[in-house]
Amino acid sequence: MVLGLWLGDDTLDAKTRSLMNLTMIAALGKMHEWELHLRGAINNGVSVAEIRASIHAISIYCGVPQGVECFRIARQVLEEQGLL
Repeated sequence: MVLGLWLGDDTLDAKTRSLMNLTMIAALGKMHEWELHLRGAINNGVSVAEIRASIHAISIYCGVPQGVECFRIARQVLEEQGLL
C-alpha cells in the first residue's frame, strides 16, 4: 500500500523522487540498489550536476566513505552511458 501511494502520488515529480531515493538508499548502505536507482534517476532526467550535488549531501550526512563509494559507482555508470 505504501509503495502504491509513493508511486501514484504526483506531488513529487520523478526527478525529485529519484534524488530522494538515491540519498535514502545511500544512507542505508545498499550500494547494489543504489546503482540500479542511479540508472533509473538518469532515465528520469536527473542531470550529472544534480547527481553530484546529491552525492555531496550523502557525504556530509552519511559520511565521506559512503560518498566516495557513491562517486565511484556514479563515475562507472556515467562513463558507461557516455555522460562523462
